[in-house]
Amino acid sequence: MVFQQWIVDRQDLIRERQNDLQFMSEEEHQKILIFFCNFMQTLGEQLKLRQQVIATASRFYARNSLKCIDPLLLAPTAIFLASKVEEFGVISNSRLVTTCHQVVKNKFNYAYAQEFPYRTNHILECEFYLLENMDCCLIVYQPYRPLVHFVQDMGYEEQLLPTAWRMVNDSLRTDTCLLYPPYQIALACLMMACVVMQKDTKSWFADIGVDMEKIQEICRYILSFYDLTKNYDEKKEVQALLAKMPKPKTQPSRPPSSQQPQDPNNSSSNQQQDQNVNQNQQMGMTG
Repeated sequence: MVFQQWIVDRQDLIRERQNDLQFMSEEEHQKILIFFCNFMQTLGEQLKLRQQVIATASRFYARNSLKCIDPLLLAPTAIFLASKVEEFGVISNSRLVTTCHQVVKNKFNYAYAQEFPYRTNHILECEFYLLENMDCCLIVYQPYRPLVHFVQDMGYEEQLLPTAWRMVNDSLRTDTCLLYPPYQIALACLMMACVVMQKDTKSWFADIGVDMEKIQEICRYILSFYDLTKNYDEKKEVQALLAKMPKPKTQPSRPPSSQQPQDPNNSSSNQQQDQNVNQNQQMGMTG
């Protein structure tokens, strides 16, 4: 099935993150994931995007190592790409960058003392990197649709859906979206919502014939997230966490408006070589 292209083994995920975990613990890594998911959520809300678009962007973001590229650039790029994948419509480049400036300045100034450093060309270049890194696998299934189906079948839509929906949103701040299929995440969130709302649905879960051990695993992941956030003061901790991240080799180059025009006498091969070098420098990709 298509969603299996997005599922990885936990040990494989840890191996992929070894470069990141040399600089920080798994808990600190999750706190950074939470921070940038919050950033994408705020950015998406400012752009008036559907939650489905924000969720897809969060998945695009979660697949990437912190060491590969600056997540402050990757986050809006994931939003930009997700809006097209989910057929929401292409976001204006200038509007996206302007909104990033506003969000960093007004909502996340506790994390960044300086303004948002990237421009449209950086996001467009990063989009190609993101597509390549995902092997152009852009069909993304989310837990929302199966969640609605399950709640309707259970018969408690009005009572359970809002709580379970919020839990699905929270699951994006964990690794569950990379480790389990969407329908299992939907069932786990529904099970926790039943507990919160005190609905006895044991017979319904017994009848659907799913691997309850997997559902319980997902519940534990999400409950661990809630336990972590109880003592996580993002505004006080995030600057130190961001300082521990592996840094790109270079910072963004000058905005296009301040760059010198290219020499028209340069050969096309030299121009292409310069463009490739600039692309890697601007995006902070390690080599």
